Amino acid sequence: MLFLEIFGFLILILVAAEVFVNALEHLGEKLRISEGVTGSIFAAVGTALPETLVPLLAIFAGTANTRVNEEIGVGAILGAPLMLSTLSLFLMSLAVLKKRGRDGHLTPERSGLKRDLDFFLMAFSLSLVAMFIPHAQSWVRAAIAFVMVMIYFIYIMLTLRASSKLVADGHATEAEEHMWLSRLGLPENMPLILIQLALGLALLVAGAKGFIHGVEHAAPILGISALVLSLMIVPIATELPEKVNSILWIRKHKDTLAFGNISGAMVFQGTLLPAIGISLTPWMPVKEVLTGVVITLLAALWLRWKLQRGGLRVWHLWINGALYVTYLAIALA
Repeated sequence: MLFLEIFGFLILILVAAEVFVNALEHLGEKLRISEGVTGSIFAAVGTALPETLVPLLAIFAGTANTRVNEEIGVGAILGAPLMLSTLSLFLMSLAVLKKRGRDGHLTPERSGLKRDLDFFLMAFSLSLVAMFIPHAQSWVRAAIAFVMVMIYFIYIMLTLRASSKLVADGHATEAEEHMWLSRLGLPENMPLILIQLALGLALLVAGAKGFIHGVEHAAPILGISALVLSLMIVPIATELPEKVNSILWIRKHKDTLAFGNISGAMVFQGTLLPAIGISLTPWMPVKEVLTGVVITLLAALWLRWKLQRGGLRVWHLWINGALYVTYLAIALA
Protein backbone atom coordinates (compact mmCIF):
# COMPACT_ATOMS: atom_id res chain seq x y z
CA MET A 1 0.00 0.00 0.00
CA LEU A 2 2.88 2.36 0.86
CA PHE A 3 4.56 1.84 -2.51
CA LEU A 4 1.22 2.34 -4.30
CA GLU A 5 0.92 5.68 -2.49
CA ILE A 6 4.46 6.65 -3.62
CA PHE A 7 3.54 5.76 -7.22
CA GLY A 8 0.38 7.89 -6.99
CA PHE A 9 2.34 10.95 -5.87
CA LEU A 10 4.83 10.33 -8.69
CA ILE A 11 1.95 10.51 -11.22
CA LEU A 12 0.77 13.74 -9.57
CA ILE A 13 4.25 15.25 -9.99
CA LEU A 14 4.30 14.32 -13.68
CA VAL A 15 0.91 15.95 -14.33
CA ALA A 16 1.84 19.01 -12.24
CA ALA A 17 5.07 19.44 -14.20
CA GLU A 18 3.10 19.54 -17.47
CA VAL A 19 0.76 22.20 -16.06
CA PHE A 20 3.66 24.24 -14.66
CA VAL A 21 5.83 24.05 -17.81
CA ASN A 22 2.89 25.02 -20.03
CA ALA A 23 2.13 28.12 -17.91
CA LEU A 24 5.80 29.06 -17.57
CA GLU A 25 6.31 29.09 -21.34
CA HIS A 26 3.34 31.44 -21.73
CA LEU A 27 4.64 33.66 -18.93
CA GLY A 28 8.08 33.92 -20.55
CA GLU A 29 6.51 34.69 -23.92
CA LYS A 30 4.19 37.31 -22.44
CA LEU A 31 7.07 39.06 -20.59
CA ARG A 32 9.30 38.81 -23.72
CA ILE A 33 12.21 37.33 -21.80
CA SER A 34 14.87 34.88 -22.94
CA GLU A 35 14.72 31.12 -22.50
CA GLY A 36 17.73 31.49 -20.19
CA VAL A 37 15.81 33.64 -17.71
CA THR A 38 12.71 31.44 -17.95
CA GLY A 39 14.71 28.27 -17.30
CA SER A 40 17.51 29.43 -15.00
CA ILE A 41 15.49 31.71 -12.73
CA PHE A 42 11.72 31.23 -13.02
CA ALA A 43 11.59 27.46 -13.55
CA ALA A 44 14.63 26.69 -11.40
CA VAL A 45 13.52 28.65 -8.33
CA GLY A 46 9.87 27.65 -8.71
CA THR A 47 10.48 23.93 -8.92
CA ALA A 48 13.24 24.10 -6.28
CA LEU A 49 10.69 24.90 -3.58
CA PRO A 50 9.97 21.27 -2.55
CA GLU A 51 13.63 20.37 -1.96
CA THR A 52 14.29 23.78 -0.39
CA LEU A 53 11.64 23.08 2.23
CA VAL A 54 13.18 19.78 3.35
CA PRO A 55 16.45 21.10 4.89
CA LEU A 56 14.77 24.26 6.22
CA LEU A 57 12.05 22.29 7.98
CA ALA A 58 14.61 19.78 9.27
CA ILE A 59 16.86 22.51 10.73
CA PHE A 60 14.21 24.90 12.07
CA ALA A 61 11.23 22.68 12.86
CA GLY A 62 12.47 19.11 13.04
CA THR A 63 12.13 16.51 15.76
CA ALA A 64 13.63 16.68 19.25
CA ASN A 65 16.68 14.79 17.97
CA THR A 66 18.97 17.66 16.93
CA ARG A 67 21.63 15.37 15.47
CA VAL A 68 19.14 13.67 13.13
CA ASN A 69 17.71 17.06 12.13
CA GLU A 70 21.19 18.32 11.24
CA GLU A 71 22.00 15.15 9.28
CA ILE A 72 18.80 15.44 7.24
CA GLY A 73 19.38 19.18 6.73
CA VAL A 74 23.00 18.84 5.56
CA GLY A 75 22.21 15.79 3.44
CA ALA A 76 19.28 17.47 1.70
CA ILE A 77 21.26 20.68 1.09
CA LEU A 78 24.20 18.87 -0.52
CA GLY A 79 22.21 16.03 -2.05
CA ALA A 80 20.19 18.33 -4.32
CA PRO A 81 23.14 19.76 -6.34
CA LEU A 82 24.66 16.28 -6.46
CA MET A 83 21.50 14.83 -7.98
CA LEU A 84 21.08 17.71 -10.45
CA SER A 85 24.67 17.64 -11.72
CA THR A 86 24.78 13.86 -12.17
CA LEU A 87 21.59 11.80 -12.30
CA SER A 88 19.30 14.54 -13.68
CA LEU A 89 21.61 15.28 -16.61
CA PHE A 90 22.02 11.58 -17.31
CA LEU A 91 18.26 11.02 -17.41
CA MET A 92 17.94 14.00 -19.74
CA SER A 93 20.40 12.36 -22.17
CA LEU A 94 18.39 9.12 -22.11
CA ALA A 95 15.24 11.07 -23.01
CA VAL A 96 16.74 12.07 -26.38
CA LEU A 97 18.99 9.07 -27.05
CA LYS A 98 16.56 7.44 -29.50
CA LYS A 99 15.99 10.61 -31.55
CA ARG A 100 19.48 12.12 -31.51
CA GLY A 101 21.72 9.09 -31.03
CA ARG A 102 24.80 8.71 -28.86
CA ASP A 103 26.75 11.42 -30.72
CA GLY A 104 23.75 13.74 -31.15
CA HIS A 105 24.32 17.42 -30.39
CA LEU A 106 22.83 19.19 -27.37
CA THR A 107 22.36 22.87 -28.17
CA PRO A 108 21.69 25.03 -25.10
CA GLU A 109 22.50 28.74 -25.36
CA ARG A 110 26.15 28.56 -24.40
CA SER A 111 26.80 31.91 -22.70
CA GLY A 112 23.97 31.40 -20.22
CA LEU A 113 24.96 27.83 -19.36
CA LYS A 114 28.59 28.87 -18.93
CA ARG A 115 27.51 31.66 -16.59
CA ASP A 116 25.38 29.26 -14.54
CA LEU A 117 28.21 26.73 -14.21
CA ASP A 118 30.82 29.39 -13.39
CA PHE A 119 28.73 30.84 -10.58
CA PHE A 120 27.87 27.38 -9.25
CA LEU A 121 31.51 26.23 -9.23
CA MET A 122 32.57 29.44 -7.48
CA ALA A 123 29.94 29.18 -4.74
CA PHE A 124 30.01 25.41 -4.20
CA SER A 125 33.80 25.45 -3.87
CA LEU A 126 33.33 27.85 -0.96
CA SER A 127 30.97 25.37 0.70
CA LEU A 128 33.78 22.79 0.47
CA VAL A 129 36.29 25.21 2.01
CA ALA A 130 33.86 26.00 4.85
CA MET A 131 33.87 22.35 5.97
CA PHE A 132 37.48 22.71 7.06
CA ILE A 133 37.01 25.98 8.98
CA PRO A 134 37.04 25.31 12.75
CA HIS A 135 33.82 26.13 14.58
CA ALA A 136 35.76 28.47 16.84
CA GLN A 137 36.25 30.75 13.82
CA SER A 138 32.53 31.37 13.40
CA TRP A 139 33.15 34.81 11.86
CA VAL A 140 35.00 33.16 8.95
CA ARG A 141 32.07 30.82 8.37
CA ALA A 142 29.66 33.75 8.54
CA ALA A 143 31.75 35.67 6.01
CA ILE A 144 31.74 32.70 3.60
CA ALA A 145 27.97 32.35 3.96
CA PHE A 146 27.50 36.07 3.24
CA VAL A 147 29.68 35.87 0.12
CA MET A 148 27.64 32.91 -1.15
CA VAL A 149 24.39 34.85 -0.77
CA MET A 150 25.89 37.82 -2.62
CA ILE A 151 27.08 35.50 -5.41
CA TYR A 152 23.47 34.48 -6.06
CA PHE A 153 22.19 38.07 -6.21
CA ILE A 154 24.97 39.05 -8.63
CA TYR A 155 24.07 36.00 -10.73
CA ILE A 156 20.42 37.11 -10.88
CA MET A 157 21.41 40.62 -11.99
CA LEU A 158 23.73 39.37 -14.76
CA THR A 159 21.19 36.83 -16.03
CA LEU A 160 18.45 39.46 -16.25
CA ARG A 161 20.80 41.94 -17.92
CA ALA A 162 21.67 39.41 -20.65
CA SER A 163 18.02 38.67 -21.42
CA SER A 164 17.25 41.45 -23.93
CA LYS A 165 20.27 40.65 -26.11
CA LEU A 166 19.39 36.95 -26.15
CA VAL A 167 15.81 37.75 -27.16
CA ALA A 168 17.15 39.86 -30.06
CA ASP A 169 19.39 36.94 -31.10
CA GLY A 170 16.42 34.58 -31.34
CA HIS A 171 16.42 32.98 -27.88
CA ALA A 172 13.09 34.36 -26.75
CA THR A 173 10.75 32.06 -24.81
CA GLU A 174 8.01 30.72 -27.07
CA ALA A 175 4.95 28.69 -26.09
CA GLU A 176 4.05 25.94 -28.58
CA GLU A 177 0.70 24.90 -27.14
CA HIS A 178 -2.38 26.73 -25.84
CA MET A 179 -2.68 27.02 -22.08
CA TRP A 180 -4.39 24.15 -20.37
CA LEU A 181 -6.89 26.37 -18.55
CA SER A 182 -7.74 28.26 -21.75
CA ARG A 183 -9.12 25.00 -23.14
CA LEU A 184 -11.97 25.49 -20.68
CA GLY A 185 -12.99 28.59 -22.63
CA LEU A 186 -11.18 31.09 -20.41
CA PRO A 187 -9.27 34.04 -21.97
CA GLU A 188 -5.52 33.47 -22.42
CA ASN A 189 -4.29 36.50 -20.45
CA MET A 190 -1.80 37.27 -17.66
CA PRO A 191 -4.19 36.56 -14.73
CA LEU A 192 -4.96 33.12 -16.18
CA ILE A 193 -1.25 32.44 -16.69
CA LEU A 194 -0.53 33.28 -13.05
CA ILE A 195 -3.44 31.14 -11.85
CA GLN A 196 -2.25 28.11 -13.84
CA LEU A 197 1.33 28.75 -12.71
CA ALA A 198 0.24 28.80 -9.06
CA LEU A 199 -1.88 25.67 -9.60
CA GLY A 200 1.00 23.79 -11.18
CA LEU A 201 3.42 24.88 -8.46
CA ALA A 202 0.96 23.91 -5.70
CA LEU A 203 0.50 20.48 -7.26
CA LEU A 204 4.29 20.08 -7.57
CA VAL A 205 4.84 20.92 -3.90
CA ALA A 206 1.97 18.66 -2.80
CA GLY A 207 3.20 15.80 -4.95
CA ALA A 208 6.80 16.18 -3.81
CA LYS A 209 5.84 16.39 -0.12
CA GLY A 210 3.67 13.30 -0.44
CA PHE A 211 6.46 11.47 -2.25
CA ILE A 212 9.00 12.46 0.43
CA HIS A 213 6.61 11.31 3.15
CA GLY A 214 6.27 7.92 1.50
CA VAL A 215 10.01 7.55 0.93
CA GLU A 216 10.78 8.46 4.56
CA HIS A 217 8.43 5.71 5.74
CA ALA A 218 9.95 3.25 3.29
CA ALA A 219 13.53 4.01 4.40
CA PRO A 220 13.37 2.18 7.79
CA ILE A 221 12.00 -0.87 5.99
CA LEU A 222 15.10 -0.78 3.79
CA GLY A 223 17.38 -0.14 6.80
CA ILE A 224 18.74 3.26 5.70
CA SER A 225 20.17 5.95 8.03
CA ALA A 226 18.91 9.55 8.13
CA LEU A 227 22.09 10.89 6.47
CA VAL A 228 22.04 8.36 3.63
CA LEU A 229 18.30 8.94 3.22
CA SER A 230 18.75 12.71 2.89
CA LEU A 231 21.78 12.43 0.59
CA MET A 232 20.45 9.77 -1.78
CA ILE A 233 16.71 9.16 -1.53
CA VAL A 234 15.12 12.47 -0.60
CA PRO A 235 16.87 14.38 -3.44
CA ILE A 236 15.60 11.82 -5.98
CA ALA A 237 12.08 12.61 -4.82
CA THR A 238 12.46 16.36 -4.44
CA GLU A 239 14.35 16.83 -7.72
CA LEU A 240 11.60 15.14 -9.73
CA PRO A 241 10.03 18.47 -10.81
CA GLU A 242 13.33 19.65 -12.36
CA LYS A 243 13.96 16.26 -13.96
CA VAL A 244 10.51 16.04 -15.49
CA ASN A 245 10.47 19.68 -16.66
CA SER A 246 13.87 19.31 -18.32
CA ILE A 247 12.93 16.03 -19.99
CA LEU A 248 9.73 17.58 -21.35
CA TRP A 249 11.67 20.56 -22.73
CA ILE A 250 14.59 18.65 -24.25
CA ARG A 251 12.24 16.26 -26.03
CA LYS A 252 10.73 19.36 -27.66
CA HIS A 253 14.24 20.50 -28.73
CA LYS A 254 14.12 23.35 -26.18
CA ASP A 255 17.63 22.62 -24.95
CA THR A 256 18.23 26.07 -23.42
CA LEU A 257 15.16 25.73 -21.19
CA ALA A 258 16.05 22.12 -20.30
CA PHE A 259 19.64 22.86 -19.27
CA GLY A 260 18.76 26.23 -17.71
CA ASN A 261 16.17 24.58 -15.47
CA ILE A 262 18.86 22.29 -14.04
CA SER A 263 21.85 24.64 -14.02
CA GLY A 264 19.77 27.50 -12.56
CA ALA A 265 18.55 25.22 -9.78
CA MET A 266 22.17 24.21 -9.15
CA VAL A 267 23.12 27.87 -8.66
CA PHE A 268 20.13 28.51 -6.37
CA GLN A 269 20.79 25.40 -4.28
CA GLY A 270 24.57 25.80 -4.39
CA THR A 271 24.51 29.28 -2.87
CA LEU A 272 21.58 30.15 -0.57
CA LEU A 273 21.00 26.75 1.04
CA PRO A 274 24.67 25.92 1.75
CA ALA A 275 24.97 29.41 3.27
CA ILE A 276 22.27 28.39 5.76
CA GLY A 277 23.96 25.04 6.38
CA ILE A 278 27.35 26.67 7.01
CA SER A 279 25.76 29.07 9.51
CA LEU A 280 23.42 26.73 11.40
CA THR A 281 24.82 23.17 11.24
CA PRO A 282 28.16 21.51 12.12
CA TRP A 283 29.00 21.34 8.37
CA MET A 284 31.86 18.87 8.82
CA PRO A 285 33.73 16.77 6.21
CA VAL A 286 32.03 13.44 6.97
CA LYS A 287 32.89 10.78 4.34
CA GLU A 288 29.46 10.73 2.66
CA VAL A 289 29.17 14.52 2.67
CA LEU A 290 32.72 15.25 1.48
CA THR A 291 32.46 12.65 -1.29
CA GLY A 292 29.17 14.16 -2.44
CA VAL A 293 30.62 17.67 -2.67
CA VAL A 294 33.71 16.51 -4.60
CA ILE A 295 31.63 14.42 -7.04
CA THR A 296 29.26 17.36 -7.61
CA LEU A 297 32.16 19.70 -8.40
CA LEU A 298 33.70 17.13 -10.77
CA ALA A 299 30.37 16.71 -12.59
CA ALA A 300 29.98 20.48 -13.03
CA LEU A 301 33.61 20.85 -14.12
CA TRP A 302 33.19 18.07 -16.74
CA LEU A 303 30.12 19.81 -18.19
CA ARG A 304 31.86 23.18 -18.21
CA TRP A 305 34.97 21.71 -19.88
CA LYS A 306 33.04 19.99 -22.68
CA LEU A 307 31.03 23.17 -23.25
CA GLN A 308 34.27 25.16 -23.55
CA ARG A 309 35.80 22.58 -25.90
CA GLY A 310 33.16 23.10 -28.57
CA GLY A 311 29.80 21.73 -27.50
CA LEU A 312 27.88 18.98 -25.79
CA ARG A 313 26.88 15.59 -27.15
CA VAL A 314 24.42 13.12 -25.70
CA TRP A 315 27.11 10.69 -24.49
CA HIS A 316 28.90 13.44 -22.55
CA LEU A 317 26.10 13.36 -19.97
CA TRP A 318 26.73 9.64 -19.44
CA ILE A 319 29.91 10.63 -17.61
CA ASN A 320 27.71 12.58 -15.18
CA GLY A 321 25.64 9.43 -14.66
CA ALA A 322 28.82 7.41 -14.07
CA LEU A 323 29.90 9.92 -11.43
CA TYR A 324 26.62 9.36 -9.59
CA VAL A 325 27.20 5.59 -9.61
CA THR A 326 30.74 6.25 -8.33
CA TYR A 327 29.30 8.30 -5.46
CA LEU A 328 26.89 5.50 -4.53
CA ALA A 329 29.73 2.96 -4.54
CA ILE A 330 31.91 5.10 -2.26
CA ALA A 331 29.14 6.22 0.11
CA LEU A 332 27.71 2.73 0.56
CA ALA A 333 31.08 0.98 0.83
